[in-house]
Amino acid sequence: MFVTFLLSKIRAYRRYRETVREPMQFTDRELDDLGIARHEIDAIARQNAVS
Repeated sequence: MFVTFLLSKIRAYRRYRETVREPMQFTDRELDDLGIARHEIDAIARQNAVS
């Protein structure tokens, strides 16, 4: 049971990192076109990793 919990946390962290990595490479203009501010990327990534 502990191993399952640990693996789920690792998967969530990987999803978080992948979600942060891509938009951080966008220019501010590209982010603005998407309606996302650079400071919102972390919160969006955390929300995505949990769901």
